[in-house]
Amino acid sequence: MKKPFLTATFATTLAVTISVALTACGSSASDTSSVEGSWNDVVAAAEREGTVTLYSSQNTTILDSVKSAFHAKYPEITLEYVRGTDADLNPRVEMENKTGKGIADVHVVTDTAWIASAADSGSYSQELRGPSFDNPVYQPDSSIKNNRMFLNVAATFGLGWNTDAVATNLTDPRDVLDPKYKGRVGVVSPVGIASYVDLYRFYRENFGDDFQQRLAAQEPRIYPSALGIAQALTSGEIVVAPMVQPLVQEVKSGAPVNWTLPTPSWGTPFYGHIASVAPHPNAAQVLADFLVSTEGQTAQAIGVATALPDIQGATANAHDIQGPDPKQLTKQFVDQQSTEWEAQFLR
Repeated sequence: MKKPFLTATFATTLAVTISVALTACGSSASDTSSVEGSWNDVVAAAEREGTVTLYSSQNTTILDSVKSAFHAKYPEITLEYVRGTDADLNPRVEMENKTGKGIADVHVVTDTAWIASAADSGSYSQELRGPSFDNPVYQPDSSIKNNRMFLNVAATFGLGWNTDAVATNLTDPRDVLDPKYKGRVGVVSPVGIASYVDLYRFYRENFGDDFQQRLAAQEPRIYPSALGIAQALTSGEIVVAPMVQPLVQEVKSGAPVNWTLPTPSWGTPFYGHIASVAPHPNAAQVLADFLVSTEGQTAQAIGVATALPDIQGATANAHDIQGPDPKQLTKQFVDQQSTEWEAQFLR
């Protein structure tokens, strides 16, 4: 049986990265209260609160960029962030909500099932007030769920290749099926991971019912994440991949790689919300508004699609990216697809 190819880096468990030491007990949501009145009143109250905490599963390069840009616009408000996976952060948000002891002010998440459930219930979030949410080009009718969950950016996935080994740019996922790449293709394992299960579904629906079968016949190396694929492409361990995030940072650093998004493209949207027990509710409103403003979207445009059009550095418009449907990704569907994938790729 073929075993997944794992490097030591990715065999370890991802730990939550905390940019500052936060108090273990948290704060009560009643420490401060949301002000009534104009947006200027909200900003003034936020500046009196003086701090805001962001929980996010985005990468630290983006979060550091957001922190810098936010401080430039709101120097009186200190932004700190806690970075972790959805599996790390979602339970923390739920527990803070249950106990009424909040640490998170704003939470950015990519778990589509959690987003849909939280938006429907409204129990984990406060209603949005910021003026940036009314911007017509933001497409608020499709970007905001229940006036609580808001589209922030989207992680996109596409084609990557090592330019030392591949002379011609790839344009279509079926390009990796060329026999000359047999044994030199990198793929992610979707076993038990709903989003990756949906990625394989997307490729089958858009690039041929037999795409997955033909991909398995290429005897690809299997990685637990798109980040692992990016590193393998850079090192030359593999030479092509149909499912990697845009290699923006790698290209910028001079690595021998390149990338493109196929048409159509698949991705996973990041949604944000203001925590129902946010200890700094006014600063939370200001941060949420900032994230979807031109400044905030520009700060995040590092290898992702943005929710505003024409943002420099964005890989695409997030509204044009096809993403997972949580109604389809039932446990039964994910388990079934995972079993079928294992039968094809781990034989």
